[in-house]
This record gives sequence, structure tokens and C-alpha cells, in this order.
Amino acid sequence: MSEKVADRQDATSDRKDETADGPRLSRRQLLCTAGTAGTVGLAGCSDRAYRSRPECSPITAAMNTDGYVPLPADDDISMFRRGLRRYGYYPDETVPSSVRVDWSMPVNRIGHTAAKSTPRPTPDGETILIAGDTGTIHAVRPTGETRWTLETGAGRSLGFHATPAIVGDTAYIGGYDGELYAVDIPSGELIWQTRLREFGGAIAIGSSPAYVDGNLYLVAEYKNPAKGALWEVDAETGTPTWSDDRIWGMPHPSPAIDCEAGKLVTGSNDGVVYCWEFPSLEFAWSFQAGGEGGPDGKSMASGRFTLGAQIKGTTPVYDGAAFVGSWDGRFYRLDLEDGSEEWSVDTGEVIMSNPAIDPDQGIVYVGGDDRRVRALDAATGDERWSAYVGGHVIGSITATADTILVGSYDRYLYALDRATGERRWRIRNRGHVTSGAIPHDGRLYYAERGVFENYYNEDEETVLEKPGRAYCLVPDE
Repeated sequence: MSEKVADRQDATSDRKDETADGPRLSRRQLLCTAGTAGTVGLAGCSDRAYRSRPECSPITAAMNTDGYVPLPADDDISMFRRGLRRYGYYPDETVPSSVRVDWSMPVNRIGHTAAKSTPRPTPDGETILIAGDTGTIHAVRPTGETRWTLETGAGRSLGFHATPAIVGDTAYIGGYDGELYAVDIPSGELIWQTRLREFGGAIAIGSSPAYVDGNLYLVAEYKNPAKGALWEVDAETGTPTWSDDRIWGMPHPSPAIDCEAGKLVTGSNDGVVYCWEFPSLEFAWSFQAGGEGGPDGKSMASGRFTLGAQIKGTTPVYDGAAFVGSWDGRFYRLDLEDGSEEWSVDTGEVIMSNPAIDPDQGIVYVGGDDRRVRALDAATGDERWSAYVGGHVIGSITATADTILVGSYDRYLYALDRATGERRWRIRNRGHVTSGAIPHDGRLYYAERGVFENYYNEDEETVLEKPGRAYCLVPDE
């Protein structure tokens, strides 16, 4: 055990009964009681006098001076989908006309079909963090040399599927063991990690943290019954400071925050988009996907929610709206003010990918089980183009200055022309490409799922044929 972890555990023990602001609240007190406020599921806690108010205004000011870029974006802070608004947008990066694999390394060995963690470059580009579904975090140089590896307790379950949030020299990531980890990037040492009791017995953290002003925001999953909670965590100590357990259905998406509009949103397997005021975290509204009468599927949690309209993808926020795809086959634009539906597009198939937004052109790019990527007018939902990509799209779509990058279940990574959707190139891989593809300094980083025999055959043993690898592509000159 490192000295930092030991010190942190001692400090946690000292904080059991009180904090600097007064008595430490139990999870029951934090989550309040069922059936008070809120329109879906159990209620959250509205009394927040015991905690300080996070400061969002510096981020808002920076956003106003830097156009539509979803700050913080790869300066001293870097996170999943490149910022709090979760656009997946890289306007200063271009994609080569042809590529080759510069290096690859095995990172994923678990059959779980959830999208894999996306490699995350540090803001200076000198280190690439790759979290695997075996519970190992790899730190490599852009040229592929290993800096360090860290094996964590997440290997006891399904490892990591979230993407690290990077703040200075620290990376934060949650695992499918229900714990949250803070890692020192230069050394690879564990700074702190939470314990299951600190998140009320969570079984998994599949969402990627959002970071604002010293606080992390993430959702955790629970079972018996199947539900979730939104948490705020002190980034320095790992101490949870607030939570709301009104979420049903074991949520996977990462919270998206629009500081200018003052909203935080996330979705869950109950087909509901939940929205809180930010930074006050008073609950604002909920939206149920699935049309009139709600989704038509299996009843869960003693009738508290129904499957059929699951929301797996992260919901980007742009132009006063939230954009979300559902297993009901529809892609929605919701008014951030009240959660009302402004438009929706019916694809006829499950949508579970993370959409990308080009705020300069006002276009949202979304993929789904219909094996297509669509470019939609963000204001109207009108289709600009549609491109066939050969397999289901369940991971993240990335928009660059000239190209849309998207992985597919047909084992290819595709590069599509951003203006027309025409294929620029595709590159064959071993497994399903389900992570996002990240451009940085002329290189592209992404990861795939392992290759399994008999995975869908309940009568035969599932066997790992080939581990899923992380890749670095460079121009093929």
C-alpha cells in the first residue's frame, strides 16, 4: 500500500463522524427519504446547506471568449468527449487521407458488450492513458513505449469501461467494482480510492467523471433493486459530498454539464433523462423516452420502471438543448429549460452510441443498430446525410475539422467526410471497435473489444480467442 493511500484511509477514518463543515451525513441522510420531491423514482436531497457552492462562472466566462468549444477542453483539464458539454468535437484536428497502425497493445479481455474505455491523452500529449476491462490502467508514450501500468481492484469485476478525467497530474476513473480511483500520472501511484460503503454499496461506476471547480460528478449503479444515483465527490480527498438516488435502471451514461444554461443531465436504463440545476443541484425535470404510455418492455424493480427505451449513451448539451438516443429507436432534442421534446427522429433500431456535435455548423452526428451514421441539423432534426458503416454503432462518434470517426461492430474504424458522409477510409481490426477514436498531434488512438468464441451460445463455454487491443494510427506516407 502506498503512503498516499494509507494517509488517505487514515483521513477517511477521522472523517467518519464529522467534517470541516459539521457532522458528516450518512448515506440515508444524504439521499433523504423516498417519495418527496421528483417525478420519477425516489427523491433526491434538496437541503444542501452543509456543503459549499461550486463556482461555475470562470468556466462560463472562458466559454464565452472561446466560442463553442466545450471548455475545459484539453488545456489543464481533459475528459471524456472532450469537455463538460460532451461534444466529442476536435475542430483543430485533421485526419490523414490514409493511415497505418503504428503500434497496438492488448488491453481488453472481458466479454461484456458495453463500449470500451476510450484512450485519453494528457493535455500535453506526452502520455496516453488506456483503461482496460481487466482493471489495469496503462500509461504509454505516443510512440507506444510503456511508462507504467497499474493493476486495480476493478479487475475483480468487469474492469474499466469509463474514460479517465484528467486534472493536472491526476487521473480520475470509476470501475465496475463500484469504486473510484485517483492516480498520479507521472508516477502511476494510487493517490486514493473509495470503498464500496462510501457510495452506498454501488456495484459499478460505468460513467466517466465530469470535473468542475474541485468536484467530480458521476453516476453509480446498484442492484436489488436496479437503480442508480448521481454523486458529487471532492476530487482532492475522494469524499462524497452529495448524492441523489432518484435514478432507476442502473445508469451507464456520463453526466453532461452546461454551465451557461445552468443544467446537468444524464440518462439511465429506465429510458429517462434526468436534469438538475447547476451548480445548486436542485432537481429540475425528467423526460421519459418511449412515446405515449412509455416503453413497452419487461417490468423492473417491482414495477418502478420498464425496459424498452434504455438510454446508454451520454447526452451532449448544446444550444439550450440535450440530445439523446434511446433503445426505442428515436433520437431526441429536449429543451434544457423544461425537458420538453423539441423534435425526434425515428431510426427504427436501437440507439446507444455517444453522439458528436459540431457547434460551428450546428450539426449532430449519431449512429445506431441500423448500421448507419446520420448527420442531423441540430435545430430541426433534418437529415443532412446518412452513411452505411457495416455494423452496429455502440461507441462514441468523434467530429474533427474534416472527418467523422466512428467504430463499428463489423470490426472496422471508419473515417467519413464531415460534409458529405462519403467514406474516406476504413481500417480493419480484430474485435468490435467500441471505444471513441481520439485525434492528437497527427495520431489517432482507440480500442476494441476482445474476440470470443461461443459468446452468444449458452450451451458452450465462452473462450477468449484474441484480446482486444488499443491502437495508434499514423499517416501512411
